[in-house]
Amino acid sequence: MWLVPIILTVLLASGLGLAYVVGGTAVVSFILTDNERYLAILPQKVFSQISVFALLSMPLFILAGELMNRGGVTKALIDFSMALVGRIRGGLGHVNIMTSVFFAGISGSAVADAASLSNTLVPAMEERGYTKLYAGAITAASSIIGPIVPPSIILIFYGAIMQTSVAALFVAGILPGLLLASALFVLNAYFAIRDDHPRIEKGEAPAVLPALGRALPALCLPVIIVGGIVFGWMTPTEAAAVAVVVAGLAAFFYEGLNREAVFESIRRTAMLTGSIFIVLSAIAAFGHLASLERIPQAISALITQLGLGPVGFMLAMNLLFILAGMFLDIPMALALLVPLVAPVALAQGADPVHLGIVICFNLTIGLVSPPMGGCLLIVSTVTGLNYWALARAVIPFVFVEILVLGVLIFVPEITLFLPRAMGLWN
Repeated sequence: MWLVPIILTVLLASGLGLAYVVGGTAVVSFILTDNERYLAILPQKVFSQISVFALLSMPLFILAGELMNRGGVTKALIDFSMALVGRIRGGLGHVNIMTSVFFAGISGSAVADAASLSNTLVPAMEERGYTKLYAGAITAASSIIGPIVPPSIILIFYGAIMQTSVAALFVAGILPGLLLASALFVLNAYFAIRDDHPRIEKGEAPAVLPALGRALPALCLPVIIVGGIVFGWMTPTEAAAVAVVVAGLAAFFYEGLNREAVFESIRRTAMLTGSIFIVLSAIAAFGHLASLERIPQAISALITQLGLGPVGFMLAMNLLFILAGMFLDIPMALALLVPLVAPVALAQGADPVHLGIVICFNLTIGLVSPPMGGCLLIVSTVTGLNYWALARAVIPFVFVEILVLGVLIFVPEITLFLPRAMGLWN
């Protein structure tokens, strides 16, 4: 088995896609561990992994986000955020964070959030007297709210891997997402006072009611998704289908979608969906091998020998995921690590929903952490900022996000309160 990480490293260095890396490593590992006879039932394992009803919601949520992104929704959300918090000192920083919260309920993607706001808010903040580095740092830091607040593609991904309720995961992400936004608001207020950041004058901010009226179609989307799931009117998959219809109507309301934009949205959805499902198939192969070799049990025995205990293991696991998030894409980290360590955490008494939120929150911090932070790369590319200068500027925000992660680890009630109150989880 010691050859497995070597093979994995070589394949990763070769530039192969994640699915080929995980799947190829799994197949070779079957042979090296003298388990090749079990390859015959691998197709059954693969289809059982991806034959999950909740996974149907994933391409639909991706399509809804793509339609909204191409339909002028960003400007409407920025105007509404500016009307609410723009006149506070450091107002555009608050606008940046609040827009990320609203955007999170539409796209569920940190990278999409970072790309959209880098094009719009970073130049606006620079014109108002903010340093470009600060504007880029707060844009990158706030973008990770996207994968936590529903709908979230990575929560669906985790739910498929661990056979956990997607509806419960969606609702469980609301309070952690709002807690993260509140922590970023506080940090931005501190910097606004320390560095004397400007505020938007009364006549420059849009009026609240007209801005609300224009933003309302976009704001309705997360309400429809979460409300439909919570009140039992819709499953996550049905909510995703409704979200596509609402997203299309909203996009036409804002700017109108031409045929090319719709076609591009469908093309992007097909590409992303295909890549995700082939990764899930590769994970099934690797998970089958891990169960045959009793790897989770071996990890559990090692933890017992080390005397870590449930709390110690949770801390060690989160350190592992933070390090993994600095180097790996979120799907890759989920694919490689969750099947190995999550069963051990569950055996020690962790709640599957709480564990999912903690792991996904943890990995999103990697999106703003060097050396491979995806959101840092996007903001750096779009704005022209030096990557390493931006990485230094974002450190205070990453520190606050790690503190929020610590709170979520030690106070699981924050995550589990809403799912339990709404009858979605015991």
